Amino acid sequence: MPGLENSTPTHEPPQRKYKRGTKATLLGLALVLPNLILLLVFTYRPLIDNIRLSFYNWNIASTRPATFVGLDNYIEWAQNPVSWQIVLQTAIFTVAAVAGSMVLGLALALLLDRPLKGRNAVRSLVFAPYVISGAAVGVAFQFVFDPGYGLIQDLLGRVGLDSPQFYTNPNWALFMITTTYIWKNLGYTFVIYLAALQGLRKDLDEAAEIDRTPRLRKFFKVTLPQLRPTTFFLSITVLLNSLQVFDIINVMTRGGPLETSTTTLVYQVYQETFVNSRAGYGAAIATVMFLAVLVITVVQVRMQERDK
Repeated sequence: MPGLENSTPTHEPPQRKYKRGTKATLLGLALVLPNLILLLVFTYRPLIDNIRLSFYNWNIASTRPATFVGLDNYIEWAQNPVSWQIVLQTAIFTVAAVAGSMVLGLALALLLDRPLKGRNAVRSLVFAPYVISGAAVGVAFQFVFDPGYGLIQDLLGRVGLDSPQFYTNPNWALFMITTTYIWKNLGYTFVIYLAALQGLRKDLDEAAEIDRTPRLRKFFKVTLPQLRPTTFFLSITVLLNSLQVFDIINVMTRGGPLETSTTTLVYQVYQETFVNSRAGYGAAIATVMFLAVLVITVVQVRMQERDK
């Protein structure tokens, strides 16, 4: 039939198809390779070096070479009662910091997602502390919590009450560090939750309103399930960030009072490595911390996959 030849599909020669696929593969590798090199140099190599160093006794203040001690650093850390006290303090701080940051961030996001007057200015004020350095925040909050002339002392003094001894009472000191961290990082969880709220399905909200679903029930049955991926993402990122807090602790308490009352694992790594000059022992603590974070992350990922 006339014109039938034009409708017949033409097949690309195998050699040309192979060359085109090869070029695409090479282009992809060329684009990814710089990032892979940076990842290997600045992430995986230091990690491997840290694990290797944890099996050595190395005094960085001495000219003596490092000596291989096997698992002695790990055994010494595990047999030290102070280590488990620090683990408990790290767990309390991390759980409180993650929960506080996420709950308050979500509450503010829900509040400022509504058409309120001046909400853009309030959003900026909520996010602003996140871009301030932890050291600066720590210095500022010293004037808030100081029991002699701090803001809290001034407010409580007006009603005849005394300020808690934040710098001498271990429990209040940990509360002070946790509160300061939450205030600084609240803007991060707020912005992520706010972006997630603006991307939710509107038809589900409209259906709930048509059914006259109570507001609290609509939140738990409609809004919160849609925020599950965002909550999972924040739980991991805030967890990792809270475990790395150093500047606020160093500025406000230096791990005290009573020497280790606000010491976390990452601050213990700093003290053992740079204050006590025990690089191998500090590397062992860092490795324990890495393994703990790895296990927690794997469990979180498995739980997320199971819920899908």
